[in-house]
Amino acid sequence: MAWDEANAWLAGAANKALYQNLLDDATTRPSRVALRKKIVHPDEMPWEMSRQGLLKHLLNEQMNTRMETVDAYMQVLPPGSRSGKHRHLAEECLYVVEGFGYDLHQDCDVEITDTYEWKPQDDIKRYDWEAGDVIYVPPCTIHQHFNGDPARPARLISCTNRIYKNSGLNDLQQIENAPEYDPKVVLTAELMRDYLKNVARIER
Repeated sequence: MAWDEANAWLAGAANKALYQNLLDDATTRPSRVALRKKIVHPDEMPWEMSRQGLLKHLLNEQMNTRMETVDAYMQVLPPGSRSGKHRHLAEECLYVVEGFGYDLHQDCDVEITDTYEWKPQDDIKRYDWEAGDVIYVPPCTIHQHFNGDPARPARLISCTNRIYKNSGLNDLQQIENAPEYDPKVVLTAELMRDYLKNVARIER
């Protein structure tokens, strides 16, 4: 009989109000969320000297905004420079605000079982872009952005969905650092102006 298993499922002394916690969270969430920012002003958007490049974060899970599903940042590519090279499971789109250049994309063969494995394909594709274009980066694609103008910066606005990360698939891997990356440097507006003028001099 099914009750023969009672000795197994009746074991254990732990007791937690997990369902009640869900109810409480659902009840209090609207008032808590209402305290988050619906408008983010430029001086509230953090700079970052990142391995991917020179970033100004517009929306991020750590910025206490009302946005629940999307992260966005502005990336500045100094004259004649390039971003870092990376890959991630989430697809990405980038709007080209100014400048022109190109992307290099390398698709990967991916297998997700008990483990996550990926293998770059041999073919590397080039995609040219200019201001007003939208760049689409498919899932798991190794990609890098290049500024084609030796005299002027390029600016890109990147958007990615948090759903993969929130599902336990925060698969982000840096393959190559941006040329400007220096972990000892704190990026500021003043330093960014130097980069835009192509006169920044950072001792390596």
